[in-house]
Amino acid sequence: MALADPVVGSKSFAAVAINCAAKAGEWIKTKLGNYQQLDLKMSSHDLVTEVDKGSERLIRGLIGTHFPNHSFLGEEGVEPGPEASAKALEDVREAEYLWIVDPIDGTTNFVHGFPFFVVSIALAHRGEVILGVIYDPSKDELFIAEKGKGAYVHGKPIEVSKEDTLQSSLVATGFPAEQRYALPLNMKGIQHLAPKVRNIRSAGSAALHLAYVAAGRLSGFWEIGLNSWDLAAGALLIQESGGRVTDTEGAEYHLGVRNVVASNGRIHDDLIKELREAADNPS
Repeated sequence: MALADPVVGSKSFAAVAINCAAKAGEWIKTKLGNYQQLDLKMSSHDLVTEVDKGSERLIRGLIGTHFPNHSFLGEEGVEPGPEASAKALEDVREAEYLWIVDPIDGTTNFVHGFPFFVVSIALAHRGEVILGVIYDPSKDELFIAEKGKGAYVHGKPIEVSKEDTLQSSLVATGFPAEQRYALPLNMKGIQHLAPKVRNIRSAGSAALHLAYVAAGRLSGFWEIGLNSWDLAAGALLIQESGGRVTDTEGAEYHLGVRNVVASNGRIHDDLIKELREAADNPS
């Protein structure tokens, strides 16, 4: 796909995304342990604070300053629930340029002072993700990928892990906020996979798990019931570092994917196979 000139008003897309992520991350760190209001969204697992909302306003304002004609999809501007998320994406997915933002991925961790939360910013051009930035303010790690240009952390190229069996792989997942369908299905996957992999981690930020797959720190990740803002930046990071991202049926990633499998590519088919077996198990 031929892209328009990525420099508008002397600011590149990547430079703006990095600046937004860094400024939002720095501000979020100042609020650690100092948020004022905690609200529930879908469930007691699904939290939001005024810091999430403030981070999104900051990012939206900075992007709007440089690219006033671009569209914007942020988590805090969408009502909770899969139907609202799908509609919000459908309303903007054909935009020429669409910024997809999770102002704090890992809000529960942020609330408890557990240092595993990130700012996730992606840019899609006519539905295809062309830029992804994930910033971890606790470790001051910034992951970035541009379509066709590779993936980097601290300016150094990253690549996926070399493990080629589930038995040798460290994988990650999450505990979905939606408790009637997504959480039970994900739990079946955990129970089925735990004896077949080296170990399973769940640290509460899908975006950072994806960044860790891209950096070779995890060999795989799956989760049920995620949203475009959870996945867009991390999916590009993995693709640009040599890995693979699909839905749980094996169809290649697109912005509408909610049930995701991401890996170094080498264990991908085996991971999908085991997750299918888990889902089909009636117990």
